[in-house]
Amino acid sequence: MSPFTHAAVRRLVRLALEEDLGRGDVTTLGTVDSAATAVGRIVARQPFLVAGLPIVCVVLEEARVDDARFEIRCPEGTEAESQDTVGELHARATDLLSLERVILNFVQRMSGVATLTRRFVEAIDGTRARIVDTRKTLPGWRILDKYAVSVGGGANHRFGLDDGILIKDNHIVACGGIASAVARVRRGAHHLLRVEVECENIAQVDEALAAGCDAILLDNMSVSELATAVRHIAGRALIEASGGVTLATVRGIADAGPDLISVGALTHSSPSSDLAMDLALA
Repeated sequence: MSPFTHAAVRRLVRLALEEDLGRGDVTTLGTVDSAATAVGRIVARQPFLVAGLPIVCVVLEEARVDDARFEIRCPEGTEAESQDTVGELHARATDLLSLERVILNFVQRMSGVATLTRRFVEAIDGTRARIVDTRKTLPGWRILDKYAVSVGGGANHRFGLDDGILIKDNHIVACGGIASAVARVRRGAHHLLRVEVECENIAQVDEALAAGCDAILLDNMSVSELATAVRHIAGRALIEASGGVTLATVRGIADAGPDLISVGALTHSSPSSDLAMDLALA
């Protein structure tokens, strides 16, 4: 299913419209002829990877805009250059002016996430590792944030706590140890759910392997510690590396041999891409 048809995305768009429009755009309604039609060009002000343009049609639908047309000029995943027109809107001038900021806010954030993800993916090119996201997403934006990661060439981690088993340090403390945590969760999990355990050292890795985990999250290890742990695991479990991963460090982490590298920065620290809407009367 397209993320743009999801009920949660529709709710988010309605919230954005309510937040920005309130009781109406008093500036536009007071200055612009309601019969005027216009073309709004969504223009790149810097190079970036395009993501999120289908949300424009969702905004138009949720705002109940009649007789509007949107044309995508740069498909999703295209690298736009500065001054490229990535999309073109044909509608009443009042509608374009009132919806401009909501549209740009959505597209610039998703394009920013996709652009940063692509930089991480390119940084580990030629290694066995894959870049994956985390649950460190903007509240309410998870579906769109993770969609943007996929446009950038990354893979998605869990969408929510009901989407996979990841036993972290606080679970281990609360349950009294790795072995008991894995045993207890196995009793309640169906056969399609894999069990991943967060480990901070080789002793915990041995406990997790002995408990029969499917995957191990090596958390906040140095590159040398990570390489040692990867050799020690020796293919007995899927290996995810995580913790403070940056563009400066990700290649060294990938060279250490994990299967996955999870990067919270993809969605919690990506800068929005710079776009604008240039209006011309039709």
